[in-house]
Amino acid sequence: MKFILGKDRKQTCLFPVSLEASIEEENSVRSIDQFVDSLDLTALGFRSNFTENGPPAYHPSILLKLYIYGYMNRVRSSRQLEKECRRNIEVMWLLESLTPDHNTISNFRKDNAKAIKKVFFATVQIARNFGLIGATLIAGDSTKLRAQNSKKNNFNQKKIQRHLDYINNKLSQYNIALEQSDSDSVKKEIKKNIDKHQRRRKQYRQLEKELIASGEPQISTSDPESKQLIIRNNITEVAYCVQTSVDAQNKIPFDYLVTNKNDSKAMGQMLRRAKTILRSNSFTALYDKGYHTGSEFKTANDLEIETLVAIPAYASKAPDPRYISTNFKYDASSDTYTCPENNILKSNGSWYKGNNYQFKQYKTKACKNCLVRALCTTSKVNAKVLQRSEFQHYIEENAARVKQNPKAYKKRQAIVEHPYGTIKRQWGFNYITTKKTKQRASADVGLMFVAYNLTRIWNLVKASSTSIFGVYRCLINTVKAFLNLVMELLDQNTKKQLIQPV
Repeated sequence: MKFILGKDRKQTCLFPVSLEASIEEENSVRSIDQFVDSLDLTALGFRSNFTENGPPAYHPSILLKLYIYGYMNRVRSSRQLEKECRRNIEVMWLLESLTPDHNTISNFRKDNAKAIKKVFFATVQIARNFGLIGATLIAGDSTKLRAQNSKKNNFNQKKIQRHLDYINNKLSQYNIALEQSDSDSVKKEIKKNIDKHQRRRKQYRQLEKELIASGEPQISTSDPESKQLIIRNNITEVAYCVQTSVDAQNKIPFDYLVTNKNDSKAMGQMLRRAKTILRSNSFTALYDKGYHTGSEFKTANDLEIETLVAIPAYASKAPDPRYISTNFKYDASSDTYTCPENNILKSNGSWYKGNNYQFKQYKTKACKNCLVRALCTTSKVNAKVLQRSEFQHYIEENAARVKQNPKAYKKRQAIVEHPYGTIKRQWGFNYITTKKTKQRASADVGLMFVAYNLTRIWNLVKASSTSIFGVYRCLINTVKAFLNLVMELLDQNTKKQLIQPV
């Protein structure tokens, strides 16, 4: 049987192939090279001035090209990237055969979080110049990326106290055993255990002090800014929460923000950023029920942005569903509610403090003698009491918009989950590879979205272009225009907000 045979490894090649000839013209590595070369890295914030002492430094473009290539090819580890520099012919071509070590590679990502975020915004501007961002319908959501911190190294007051109680109990047992023992060898072993537990108790006392001083409900020891967050249902993980805004036209993310908090207070901030980036407020924003917060609706109203936020299912506080609070009609002119039995519920005009909001209470004396009282309230003594938040007007307006546009809201998941599916499921980037601080985590996330956007743009545009050079020929002009235009539009405070990694 005949087989295809390879060349003799020891045979000398008469006409050696150059690195340039080894990389085909349509290879995406050429797009990375053109993209990075089109950026003004100094203006973006990458350090380019180094002291003359010691060995010369690598130009930031070399390391940025390496990272973008690595993330586009599912390689994030600095040690793995170091290996690629020596064995991957595409990386050899891209870096012109330079071989930075893993410490240099790692420090570049660690030290340039803000600049990497600006590189991400450069990809957004390229998408806009290609007409890939419609800026008429956007969707927002968050995803949790596991931090480099185990649950074992995450503590709250209850967990610390549980450990302290356990240690105190063990110390009591050891002290009793020490008093009852007559053997010197046994006493020596008991004292060794006592010293060990006393050291551990000291460590937990110190953790308790740090927790109290931080004012936070929990503390992580490996990655201090990561928090234990709910992933789904009752499953939790020590993670970071990445807020993302995605344009509906081609599923391109145009903003991200790394946080360690849940979604309830995130919508207003993301809408402010979206308005600044898109330079418009004439778009509709879609969010899921996790963002359903009255104060955030007020922020959206002040920004004059239309939002469609899913309405969460409220637990019924009435034995009969016909008498739940949503079936009570509110009259704004008289500031009263009318119940299903046509009784009028009034307020005393006082505002009460809730959790980050104020509310009024409404009730009626007719409730005590009502024939359907048992169907309306479970209280045996007091009358039915309704609460109306100061933001209830905005909540009701959102509910009306969702009811009027059911088809529009159904697009949310298809829009915003597209990047998450690619990044987390296809690429396997479901955790943060960096350690310590949101700023470093933001650099990791920023490179994910840079790689995603460049890949997405190339896939969308190459169908109408005969050459990859034709696709990226306008990079130089678009990126430079982006830097000039955005920085002119933003005032100093907004600049800081947009480029901050957290």
